Amino acid sequence: MQHFLSCDWGTSFLRLRLADAISFAIIAGENSPQGIKSVFALWREQALQDDELARTSFYLQFIHDLIRKIETKLGVSLNGAPIIVSGMASSSIGMKELPYRQLPFATDGSDAITQYTEAGADLDHPVLLISGIRTNDDVMRGEETQLVGCMTYMQETEGKRLFIFPGTHSKHIIVNDKQVTGFKTYMTGEFFELLSQKSILHTGLETHHDMQDPEHKKAFRQGVNDALHANLLQATFRARTNSLFNTLSKKENYSYLSGLLISTELQDIDSKGFRELCICAGGKLGAYYELASETLGLHNIRILPEAWVEQSAIRGQMKIFNQSFIKK
Repeated sequence: MQHFLSCDWGTSFLRLRLADAISFAIIAGENSPQGIKSVFALWREQALQDDELARTSFYLQFIHDLIRKIETKLGVSLNGAPIIVSGMASSSIGMKELPYRQLPFATDGSDAITQYTEAGADLDHPVLLISGIRTNDDVMRGEETQLVGCMTYMQETEGKRLFIFPGTHSKHIIVNDKQVTGFKTYMTGEFFELLSQKSILHTGLETHHDMQDPEHKKAFRQGVNDALHANLLQATFRARTNSLFNTLSKKENYSYLSGLLISTELQDIDSKGFRELCICAGGKLGAYYELASETLGLHNIRILPEAWVEQSAIRGQMKIFNQSFIKK
């Protein structure tokens, strides 16, 4: 196999990329706002009955549309190229629900629950669907595949590490000697979106991603520290009074609120209990988490390279794809 189609299908977005199966280089890609949540709503609107084959075919059409765009862009046919799908596509609102793998979970992907479907009339591509993992009180779909990809970066895999995947629902994943032994989910990104866009705070905030500005950085650190000494429900109202009293500009206030929430997520980490804290995020989000970690005095921090994190889902998907055939 020379190329494959990597499908990372989240709750609110769909990302399809044509990748080299050896180098993992991204050749071309297409994004869509048709995440699993919106596609499921469309399915519910039109479905006369919840027929499994019809539902799968309905979902695959959204992938098919993006494949056609990539083919047009490159001027080639991708018929027959395997599609590897991770994320929410295997959930109860996805194209086909697969059960979660109960922990522990091997970080080489050999424990992953998958379903392979040969190419057929609906789609001229074989499809591998990857499921998620669970504890007794938490679940994830998608980050486990990224973790498998990130582990291919680690030259030393012995010992206990905490992998942090920031996002809408941030994941803190404990890896001990090549096995996931626990994880926690933090609704940091979703809380930030709700507070910054739909609460009374939104009029006093202005979105920006310039963490090089000294005043923005200062406001962020202030938020990180304030979260240590106040209840979050009370502390977030300071973003309101910062605006009312002109204590901070709207952009600085945006940084302040970011600091409050990220600090609340990170402050229960005991970094002494881990060989490393591995932050798996690039760009602005990685910068926020690195600065918050330093401000909180966390130790043994490793920031995975942005390019590697960007390819983590692709690398993990191919690793799991290969493992699924080894098991057969």
